[in-house]
Amino acid sequence: MRKRIVALLAVTIVASLCVAGCGKSESDTKTTSSAKENVQTEAKTDDNTEDSADADKEAADEVAALIDAIYVQERTDDTDKQCADAKAAWDALTDEQKELVEGEEADPDYFGRDTGDASKDDPRNQDDIGENEILVVSFGTSFNDSRVNDIKGIEDALQKAYPDWSVRRAFTAQIIINHIQARDEEHIDNVEQALERAVDNGVKNLIVQPTHLMHGAEYDELKEAIDKYEDRFESVKIAQPLLGEVGNDATAVNEDKKSVAEAITAEAVKEAGYDNLDAAKEEGVAFVFMGHGTSHAAKISYSQMQTQMKELGYENVFIGTVEGEPEETACENVIDAVAEAGYKKVVLRPLMVVAGDHANNDMAGEDEDSWLSLFEASGKFEAIDTQIKGLGEIEAIQQMYIAHTADVIE
Repeated sequence: MRKRIVALLAVTIVASLCVAGCGKSESDTKTTSSAKENVQTEAKTDDNTEDSADADKEAADEVAALIDAIYVQERTDDTDKQCADAKAAWDALTDEQKELVEGEEADPDYFGRDTGDASKDDPRNQDDIGENEILVVSFGTSFNDSRVNDIKGIEDALQKAYPDWSVRRAFTAQIIINHIQARDEEHIDNVEQALERAVDNGVKNLIVQPTHLMHGAEYDELKEAIDKYEDRFESVKIAQPLLGEVGNDATAVNEDKKSVAEAITAEAVKEAGYDNLDAAKEEGVAFVFMGHGTSHAAKISYSQMQTQMKELGYENVFIGTVEGEPEETACENVIDAVAEAGYKKVVLRPLMVVAGDHANNDMAGEDEDSWLSLFEASGKFEAIDTQIKGLGEIEAIQQMYIAHTADVIE
């Protein structure tokens, strides 16, 4: 009897153990296995996502390095290939990868920003020049529409005025030349290339017309470059920049500065929708012209332009500069001057031949340090408008360049 009881207990214990453990259902087993597989899959997905992000960043960094390599002021034998390689690498990126491009100078806007149709421009690098050439030298801009309206506008006007001369182009900023070449496949000569082209074409009489605003550092560098080629032509003459001779102090003005002051103010007033400057003044509107600024001695030209505005009776016209040189032209000082004069509405417009990067970003950009943002942040004005147009598209300004060219031709 005792043995039977022990046997029954053993069977009961085994049965109990089977119910507790050995007897797991098939669905329970599958659920456990599926959970393990899900965890493993999620881990693999995370790894793949991380690998993909790393690959995207690596591809973007490679393009950024290629852009930084051509963001230089010196042209070399490798420049053409570097420009082509940078564009090819950019085109190979996905849209997501393009947004990751960031380098010392590189960003997605280098290739991605729409600045207009480059095909409307004329690089004016043709041969068959003839004996007489007018070489129009500009700093340059990568903004296609501005290049067409401002620089090409001046060149076209000169060509129309002097049909017996061949008008050609040179830019002094190799950084900009490279940008345009890489992005738009438009080839623009630097000064040395343009001079060599003139020599190779047998040019005898060369006139250089700079589109620079004043006798600043860029004008000095241009003159040094031209001097090296002086004995390669029968005659070489450099015409005046837009504002003419600098003068000795802030009160020294000339006919060039007077003409520029009248022309740019008339255009700004017209663009703003007023019949004249007095009508704008009555409504509390001030016009602020933003130049570049410079540490060069020629910076006094900006002070002279402010003097000229006052002499013309343009009390609601103010001159400023991005660089804040001279000091009174710094943005914060201009804001104070406009506010103290009692004006509540402001129109910002570039005092630059070309409405390029400075006009679009430093003046009218969305960043907190743009002039538009700083004027708004001051809380001193009811409204701030911007006019993104360069001096080069103003017909009266084009006529001034023609007159300067005529001075050296005659």
